[in-house]
Amino acid sequence: MTNAAPLLTELRDKSILILGLGREGGATFSFLRTLFPQKLLGLADQAALGQLSASLQEAIRADAHVRLHLGSDYLANLLDYDVIIKSPGIPPTLQPLQQAASAGKLISSQTALFFANCPATIVGVTGTKGKSTTASLIRDVLLAGGREAHLVGNIGQPSLALLSQARAKTIFVCELSSYQLDGLRQSPHIAVLLNIVPEHLDYHGGFARYVEAKQTITRYQSARDYLVYNTASEIPCRIAAATQAQQFPFSLVGPLFPGCFVADSNIMYSSSAGQCEPVVRVEDVPLLGTFNLENVLAAVAVGKLLGVANEAIAEGIRHFQPLEHRLELVGTYRGVTFYNAAIATVPQATIAHLDALGPDVQTVLLGGYDRQLDFSELGVRVAESQIKTLILFPTTGQRIWEAVCRHQRDASALPRAFFVQDMAEAVRLAYRHTEVGKICLHSPASPSFGLFRDYQERGTLFKNYVQQLGQSGTATDP
Repeated sequence: MTNAAPLLTELRDKSILILGLGREGGATFSFLRTLFPQKLLGLADQAALGQLSASLQEAIRADAHVRLHLGSDYLANLLDYDVIIKSPGIPPTLQPLQQAASAGKLISSQTALFFANCPATIVGVTGTKGKSTTASLIRDVLLAGGREAHLVGNIGQPSLALLSQARAKTIFVCELSSYQLDGLRQSPHIAVLLNIVPEHLDYHGGFARYVEAKQTITRYQSARDYLVYNTASEIPCRIAAATQAQQFPFSLVGPLFPGCFVADSNIMYSSSAGQCEPVVRVEDVPLLGTFNLENVLAAVAVGKLLGVANEAIAEGIRHFQPLEHRLELVGTYRGVTFYNAAIATVPQATIAHLDALGPDVQTVLLGGYDRQLDFSELGVRVAESQIKTLILFPTTGQRIWEAVCRHQRDASALPRAFFVQDMAEAVRLAYRHTEVGKICLHSPASPSFGLFRDYQERGTLFKNYVQQLGQSGTATDP
């Protein structure tokens, strides 16, 4: 399947279908309607009209030039259109999409349109974890350096919403998920590749396809471009060995020439000529964990490649505000300190959170939607820890518990396990079974679909119940 990137002028005489009417699809509709006020546009989504966002419903009802394909048969009319602009959450493996591609229909995306038509510098950021924090750090570093920088893509605004503002000196920091990269035929000027571990295997049909999608971040780069990558992650190193771009690695250990690394409690930058200079002190980084220090290294690297002064880079990092749901300190209530990391959808993220918080973690909330990931390493980490209580959500909660039991030879040392169905019960149990002075960590190691709409809803519920039960002194017996 192709994910071609036509110029906007090429769309003028083409029939267009926008497939998927969520946040990105709605932005694509708004953009194309502004560009082509009288053009008939097809809109397709499995949701009914009343299930779309209120603003999109209003726009559709006020528009005399739309053709709607909503509900269960939303894929039935793909062959009636020349161009299909697909939202990233819709798998390209769907048979009607495959048939449309075979029939010569152009399958594109908002990301592809943006890349093909953007005159500005694009910094693309991808990785299994750390994308949002790293992209936000880069944006803040650039703003501190006086640059015109915008955060777009999987975080920030939809990219097409800002395309009209793009100038040669503009810099777009674009967070790119594997969904958005899949099938793309262009790469950014500066590509940042953080890490790759198994995730979204149901969407891509296996880990190899997931890696292939991630590699698109550098696949179409030239010798004028840059690849910033983590030398501690095996697959990014393998991808870097095949790139045409100039390589700029980062690592917690050094030295690297060129590259960014940590030495003498400083984040260092070195040129290919071997000149080294400190950029920012490690103690000034306002984020917990070595995994976040790696994110900062990547941001420093991009800042240096774009000519931002060291003091401006340091200022942008020092004043960075940690993002919601990403090892976020909720607060200390009734003597227990709570952290929310609802974004942790893979076991490696939860292990990193446990490492960052140390031995005071006594209670952990785990489990969610099952993508058939391997929880063995997490089982070992929990079995070897001081964790006393596990609060487990379906469906992976059971598999995580089994992994812990397999790796704890002394049954008497196993933590207590509570299987729950809702967040209120989970937080009550956390208060009841976490000692004063200890930490309760919410880090699911799994996607949040099923009981929750998404990780934002799950994390918000956790924080709300922590605050409500903590401030009210509500009885903690579930």
